[in-house]
Amino acid sequence: MRNTVFIVLCATFALSSCGRLKDVGQTPEFTASAGNSEYLAMTVPTLPQSLTTQIPTEEASLWSGSRNSLLGDRRASNAGDILTVVIEIDDRAEISNSTDRSRSGSEELEIEEFFGIPQRIAPQLPDGASLGSAVSTNSNSSSEGEGSISRREKLTLRIAATVIGLMPNGVFQIQGSQEVRVNYELRELIVSGFVRPEDISRQNEITYDKIASARISYGGRGQISDVQQPRYGQQITDILLPF
Repeated sequence: MRNTVFIVLCATFALSSCGRLKDVGQTPEFTASAGNSEYLAMTVPTLPQSLTTQIPTEEASLWSGSRNSLLGDRRASNAGDILTVVIEIDDRAEISNSTDRSRSGSEELEIEEFFGIPQRIAPQLPDGASLGSAVSTNSNSSSEGEGSISRREKLTLRIAATVIGLMPNGVFQIQGSQEVRVNYELRELIVSGFVRPEDISRQNEITYDKIASARISYGGRGQISDVQQPRYGQQITDILLPF
């Protein structure tokens, strides 16, 4: 029975290590860009405007309202359009708490004369024992606590996102991803959320604080991230050990 359990454990660790062994000496692979939601949003053609809603072309004018003109609106307006998301996070939080508590108490009970009962019991008590001070208690407690939290996050990034959907209320659903590989380390940035068309600037940019349900992920994978990650055995040990 013990040999069977040992073999099963060895097989489990071997299978979990296979995914890591295939990356030894190899650069991290990029995520395929074809086939994701951004790619599909840009490849699916938009619905044509009806004849009643089309804007007549001013052929005699030097200026037109098309997106390709000098004064045209180049902001994202349809599924598949691209806009720039500006992420500038500089948050700081400082919390400090201090508590001090002190409590003391004293109780004493004496029954020197109680219908002569103490005098009758006294001869039967051991030497040195007396009911003169039957009960006497004294307690004292104190507690003091102090804690502080200091946290600061600063992140400055820019990423191109794609409009992948139009909500019934006119809000855009956007999603963007970016991957940069330097030697054997791959840095990836992912952003998604919902934006209002009127919040997009004339430069076709939008800041992260105007994105509803924003999901921003900035991380990496590769040799450096692998070294910084605790081993599976250490993670399991940290969970199971109570001390």
